[in-house]
Amino acid sequence: MKPIRQSVKFDKKFLDKDALKVVNTIHKAGFEVYLVGGCVRDLLLGLEPKDFDVATNAKPEQVHKLFKRSRLIGRRFRLVHVMFSARKFIEVATFRSGQVQTAKSGVIVRDNCYGNLEDDVVRRDFNINALYYDIHKHEVIDYVGGLKDLEAKEIHIIGEAKLRFSEDPVRMIRAVRFGEKLGAKLSDEVKDCILDQASLLSNISPARLYEECIKLFHNEYGFGVYEQLEKYGLLKHLFKQTHKNDFIKKALLNTSARIKQNKPVTPVFLFAVFLWQAQNERFVIIKKKQR
Repeated sequence: MKPIRQSVKFDKKFLDKDALKVVNTIHKAGFEVYLVGGCVRDLLLGLEPKDFDVATNAKPEQVHKLFKRSRLIGRRFRLVHVMFSARKFIEVATFRSGQVQTAKSGVIVRDNCYGNLEDDVVRRDFNINALYYDIHKHEVIDYVGGLKDLEAKEIHIIGEAKLRFSEDPVRMIRAVRFGEKLGAKLSDEVKDCILDQASLLSNISPARLYEECIKLFHNEYGFGVYEQLEKYGLLKHLFKQTHKNDFIKKALLNTSARIKQNKPVTPVFLFAVFLWQAQNERFVIIKKKQR
């Protein structure tokens, strides 16, 4: 693959100082290293990234040795978290080769075979998230047409959608979230496969789905995400007892408004709202039985 290299010099006020420290430390140690994924995408769109991720050819153990305040995490996907405070860390991932171990369901259970930059690109989910930024050359590196998709406001998956969603069904709800966040259109292949494979979400652990649900709804476009999850048949695999009503709409719009105003929000509130109608219906049934 021959990449497109686009010269871009981002405003320093949008670049996280701690992320730059991590990149510079790994670079000085002689390794290849880039900012990658959502942070590059958002910077190109003029948005302020919430998280900065780093990709490198250094092995996790090598990265760990470079930073006193770091920890190795993950079995399925080995990573390093470089800690800067109790709540802040920069995530560093080693380039993956694409040689993965899967369960009978097709879900990836281990992805710790390392490779080079070109290998790593095709292991990422969507074209718009497979952009790498070289902070020293001030270049965005694009192997898969992510720059073109950003301009067209389209979301295309890397590789065959059916296979990629089987490997990690969470990609389906990520596609919906990115579509709402960026005002982008899902490709026909992505839409068709989500409608066909939504039930695969049942293969994902509750702990991981909990984390993804927070990302789905703790933002400024939560109700739009909710409607799209319902449209594509994904919602029933996240909240089986939940059906759209005015209470849910008001709660999600209220949560988005609070986030815009930098007010605190809690997932417990939204989960209670999602289950409120089902709880009331159950209460009525129990009350009738007691008569």
